[in-house]
Amino acid sequence: MTPEPDPAAVDLARTLAADIATRADEADRLGCLPLADVALLKSSGYLALAVPAEYGGQGLSLLDCVAAEVDLAKGSASTALVAAMQHQVVGHQREVRSWRPDAYERIMREAAGGGLLNSLASEPALGSPSRGGLPETNAKVTAGGDQLIINGRKTWSTGGHHLTHLLVRVRIDGEAGVVLVRQGTPGVEWIETWSDTLSLRASESHDAVFHDVVVPGENLIETGEIKSRPNVWFPMMLSAVYLGASLAARDAVIRYALEREPTALGRAIATLPKIQRQIGEIDVILQSAQTFLLAVAGDWHGVEGDRDAYQPRIAAAKMTVMNAATTATDKALEVAGGAAITRALPLERYFRDVRAGLMQPPAGDTALEMVGRAALGL
Repeated sequence: MTPEPDPAAVDLARTLAADIATRADEADRLGCLPLADVALLKSSGYLALAVPAEYGGQGLSLLDCVAAEVDLAKGSASTALVAAMQHQVVGHQREVRSWRPDAYERIMREAAGGGLLNSLASEPALGSPSRGGLPETNAKVTAGGDQLIINGRKTWSTGGHHLTHLLVRVRIDGEAGVVLVRQGTPGVEWIETWSDTLSLRASESHDAVFHDVVVPGENLIETGEIKSRPNVWFPMMLSAVYLGASLAARDAVIRYALEREPTALGRAIATLPKIQRQIGEIDVILQSAQTFLLAVAGDWHGVEGDRDAYQPRIAAAKMTVMNAATTATDKALEVAGGAAITRALPLERYFRDVRAGLMQPPAGDTALEMVGRAALGL
């Protein structure tokens, strides 16, 4: 039996979502992450859900954080994505401890105290770091040996200038590493590439450019290959965001069906069997996806020996969520008709936002191959 997620974390996420939702449409139109959303995430302690208790966080499980993210994303998928990135970095590090011990403790305490962090790993030429490969962004040790000079460009840097801690994946002395760059360090430039994208416009997933950025040598917090210990938290947290957005579409189209009374009909369209069947379809696929996602999250206990064997289950869960999210938002547009493609309803935003998940690993044939190999015992 799947354990129940922490009710306090879910309640907190619902409370935050109700507030965040009041700004979500305008944030999407402007392509900006609201300052009020960031302040709320920090002041509420939401960003510390996954941080170990000994460093001031709550030390919650993957299941707890996934369940909370589903509800937070009902308010705004963009804002939820920013929080999800913090949870996946913290949760993964809590398990693998690939950072230097002193850096791990310091960053965890700062994350619990309201720090906002993300891993900056993707690059224009490299693409997603999930497939391996050395980054072009490089760090060179200064002549004195006590500083690093960073040059390069990172894409999809969710959180943008709101981040306090940039965990920059670099090439250093012929191998990969991670360097901590604090926001405001001279030489860091943000290029606004994201505001008019298809999905998650308010997540500020802009490009970060590093022009001779100088940091202390001790800010090199990790060296090694990124693929060596797969991150369980990343695909699970992102799946939660897209499931939450599709559930918000479900709720919105139900409200619309109950309120919409065409003069020719003389009653709400919710009374029509066709509408009832369509909403029933939406509800069934989303209930199934949510049950599966939470079951997979609940089965993960951070056991290192299970990490590789767990990957096919993650791939299956993410694919199930994405199939459900895209189908549900498609059908929500059909139910609402012409109004759905205008900004009179939030349905077009939910439709756009969930499409981002189709591009994030594990996806497509790669995910199916992972599941198939596991089923075949290969």
